[in-house]
Amino acid sequence: MTVKFSKDHEWINAADANAAVVGITVHAQDALGDVVFVDLPEVGKTFAQGDVAGVVESVKAAADVYMPVSGEITEVNEALRADPSLANSDPLNAGWFFKVKLSDASQLDALLDEATYADFAKNA
Repeated sequence: MTVKFSKDHEWINAADANAAVVGITVHAQDALGDVVFVDLPEVGKTFAQGDVAGVVESVKAAADVYMPVSGEITEVNEALRADPSLANSDPLNAGWFFKVKLSDASQLDALLDEATYADFAKNA
């Protein structure tokens, strides 16, 4: 498993070269506060890297969820839609947003590893 992070505060867990799980980072959910709503992408829709794929709303603000890599949405987290607080209580596991079939696995190489992201997030 390879977990990478974007500078837009999404994480992506690429279990293999074709499929990955995407969510928001602990830093993002801390900054947002209590998440009250998520707008998840439609299954089957294709996005380019950097496209807005969803929205997360909290008591403080709304924020876009960006695609860390290009690909097709294969599944969304219906449990998160029903209980948006999962993005706060378990952002790296039960609070995942969607699964994506990667169009170009090499895009993962440009994302940050955990240590680099931690340094980046300290100053964000």
